[in-house]
Amino acid sequence: MFLKKNKPKGTIILLILIFLLVSGIGCKGAPKELQEKIKPINLVYWRVDDGQDSFSYIINEFKKLYPHISITYKLIRAEEYEQALLEAWAEDRGPDIFSIPNTWLGKYKTKISLLSMNTDFSMAKTIIVGSIKKEKKIIEQKIKTPTLRGLRETFVEVVPKDIVVDNNKIYGLPLSLDILTMYYNRNFLNNKGIVNPPKNWDEFVSQTKAITLQDRYGNFVQSGAAIGTSKNIKYMPDIISLLMMQSGTNMSNDNRALFDKESMDDSDYYPGQEALQFYVNFASPSNGSYTWNKDMPSDLDAFVAGKTGFIFGYSDYLSAIKKQAPKLNFDMAKVPQISGTLKEVNYARYWLETVSKKSEHTEEAWAFVLHASKDANAKTFLERTKKPTAHRALIEWQMEDFDLQPFVKGVLTAQTWYKGKNYLLVKEAFEEMVDNVLYNGETIKKAIEYAVKRINLTY
Repeated sequence: MFLKKNKPKGTIILLILIFLLVSGIGCKGAPKELQEKIKPINLVYWRVDDGQDSFSYIINEFKKLYPHISITYKLIRAEEYEQALLEAWAEDRGPDIFSIPNTWLGKYKTKISLLSMNTDFSMAKTIIVGSIKKEKKIIEQKIKTPTLRGLRETFVEVVPKDIVVDNNKIYGLPLSLDILTMYYNRNFLNNKGIVNPPKNWDEFVSQTKAITLQDRYGNFVQSGAAIGTSKNIKYMPDIISLLMMQSGTNMSNDNRALFDKESMDDSDYYPGQEALQFYVNFASPSNGSYTWNKDMPSDLDAFVAGKTGFIFGYSDYLSAIKKQAPKLNFDMAKVPQISGTLKEVNYARYWLETVSKKSEHTEEAWAFVLHASKDANAKTFLERTKKPTAHRALIEWQMEDFDLQPFVKGVLTAQTWYKGKNYLLVKEAFEEMVDNVLYNGETIKKAIEYAVKRINLTY
């Protein structure tokens, strides 16, 4: 049997003082509602693609501000993400904070706890006061919500247009913003004496013709570009949308798709039809621009195999190409524009960090989103993920990055359009629109009108 030694009285007193300090007895003078606000809570955060190390700095800094709030970060596979969200919400175990692509905004409106602009709210935090006799004190910290001017000064143009509803509420905030970019095989251009990649679509047509090679049976030995078809081009809807918007097409409003309509400046001109015709010409054997067809592999596979000169994609293609074809001599450039245009148009795709309407801690969750989306904090995320910025203040910084510069060059002129409540149906409608023209003998006008009717079922 072992006998315990008695601790010195001074040690016991010191331990009691430490216990009182840590347990928060020094906070008893605080109002009850403030004491309630510092009870420990846990916020569950769901995302796709980016591991917890991408957020470790942001989460740790938030924890320093609010020690009573913990963040549980969960990474879910992209192909399982939406189903996991819907099942979790149905069982009331969903996340407090979650990410969605901007193409899902219409579908998830009813799932989001909107943040009111110009309506600040308070968070409680515990601080240690006193130089000799230290004690805990609970204070209120005001969280300032963004104003519309603040959003426009912080983010590039496309973001406030997408995320603000009813002029005073916010769906979510982005940490990055991806831009549709042109990838090109440098060797193909070098071999034809082409000094620079195309800056406009006239140059693009000329260069794709120059590098396209067919055998005696009409098979492509070397394709100029992956463009013109539906299913073997991953970002086909975005490429067509880009062409339409560059042509001056009014794509949609909050109530319906409009890209089958005539120009607002010329009742005899249908820019959507012109853009679609230009797109499918590249997959039409009877057209001089013919350079791609449905029998080709996927655009990315063709590019990494050295079978095509140009493809269009986002920053995810960059890492894929480097991994699959480390010796490929390739580069990126901004997408071509219409020759002679004074209005550059690029195309955006991005994710929003937002708060679930079912969360029991919506203010704390929004406080984290606001914290994460500050440019200084977003910068740490961008450094670790190598993604283009949505923040104006970080554009010049990323212009120094060799890989990201082609993407960042287009962020200020990036646009997108509202696609209703079911993006998958929109994608299917675009695929059918292209196929109806190429393989079913449909006119451009009829194909677009039918696509618009299908898409408007989702509004």
